Amino acid sequence: MHITPAIAGILIGIIPDLSFATGNTGSCCDSLLKCGLADRVVYPESVAYKDSVDSYWAENVQLKPSCILQPRSAQDVSLAISTLTNTEEGSCKFAVRSGGHTTWAGANDIKDGVTIDLQMMNSTTYHKKNGTASILPGARWQSVYKALAPYDVTVPGGRGGPVGVGGFLIGGGNTFHTARVGFGCDNVENFEVVLANGDIVDANKRSHADLYKALKGGSINYGIVTNYDMKTIPGDKLWGGLVVYANSTTPQQLTAAHHFINNIHKDHYASWIGMWEYSSVADANVIAHALEYTKPVAYPEALQNFTNIPNTTDTMRFANMYNLTQELVQASGYRDVFTTGTFLNDPKVLQHTVHIHNDVIERAKAKAKSKDWTIDTIIQPWPALFAEHSQKRGGNVLGLERFDENLFQVLFDYSWKDEADDDLFNGLARSALGKLTSYSKSVGADNEYIYLNYADGSQSPLAGYGHKNVEYIRRVAKKYDSEGVFQTQVPGGFKISEVEL
Repeated sequence: MHITPAIAGILIGIIPDLSFATGNTGSCCDSLLKCGLADRVVYPESVAYKDSVDSYWAENVQLKPSCILQPRSAQDVSLAISTLTNTEEGSCKFAVRSGGHTTWAGANDIKDGVTIDLQMMNSTTYHKKNGTASILPGARWQSVYKALAPYDVTVPGGRGGPVGVGGFLIGGGNTFHTARVGFGCDNVENFEVVLANGDIVDANKRSHADLYKALKGGSINYGIVTNYDMKTIPGDKLWGGLVVYANSTTPQQLTAAHHFINNIHKDHYASWIGMWEYSSVADANVIAHALEYTKPVAYPEALQNFTNIPNTTDTMRFANMYNLTQELVQASGYRDVFTTGTFLNDPKVLQHTVHIHNDVIERAKAKAKSKDWTIDTIIQPWPALFAEHSQKRGGNVLGLERFDENLFQVLFDYSWKDEADDDLFNGLARSALGKLTSYSKSVGADNEYIYLNYADGSQSPLAGYGHKNVEYIRRVAKKYDSEGVFQTQVPGGFKISEVEL
């Protein structure tokens, strides 16, 4: 049966107007209608389209694709890729989106083209017999933890509940449990992947082992992952919460941070995220630490250098992953920028990080048009222990094993309301990272690694994986995507073809 655009529109409750989509983009959407995916395609006139666009976390990344495909299965994704790569009119540009938490426009969306929105593929299934959970890419971590909680198991996943599963895992995935079991990607036992030719394959230690390793940090350079089988962790009870301190305690906090990073190998259950935060609405510059201990023990020795500092408020408690990750949720409805770097655990660089934070606040006060904006500078440990766990689990392509020093990561995370401030806050974030990088080099404490999941579009995180891993990713991408579909037809994300070493 030939499905015309008008008939397809009736099937989804609207009559799509293709006049907005000129040239190739309209025909690409039309091809999806004709191939049997009509009830999966939504257009700008529909509520489903608006809901999808509005669900991106940062407002500055909410683009308007020609149409959005919302597949329900790996077979739907396979049919879509086969169609979009074999249209009579030529190549169709498309984007792939799971949670939509990346903060640079075009990373997981597209203006003129098709966005494959995986949000409808969002279930989590626990397999008690082999201790794994099958997680679909459109799930949010909060739904994963909620589904696993009745079984008193969890997985090492995102620390913010609304973060999506897909991008998080193929970007590496730092978790509360990294010091115990490695990164989130290290705990994936099998990836179900739709390749550029439409084939659906399993990548694991026994089948497509090269692709299996490459997906652990290599992002969207080979295909679309449609299912993750993750090894579960027994016990879903933690002790943790948020502790807020006066900014005047910064010297004590940095001393505690330096000690914690260098001693995390002594207690693999402890997790710390340090956040220096300024809110223009409250005109308050405070420190908020996320302290977690991944077994139910209160005030463990590993965290006492933080908990001994007098605080203004705290929410420390016994809870499960679902509960704790509801707390680490940033407000939506803002424009946002992330930019990030990694440095040796040097007290001088830690101090300079906060110095830059305070300087940025004053610069923003002088120029911001928005009445509502925030400056967050977030410090997290990246000790050598993390890579040791990765190596024990078969390795990944992050390249951290080549560093034997303890590192820390800085995320400059700025949010604002007024579009007129886009250039200001993007410039401030990139300037802050540039200044910190220059300073770290001057004291011999710089490091080339860039965490992909926090990287700005102006950065090249894959280049920071090291020459050996870059060439490995390049070979695997060429093997499984010989025509370069995910290098050229999918413009979003970080591309191995763009890395120059």
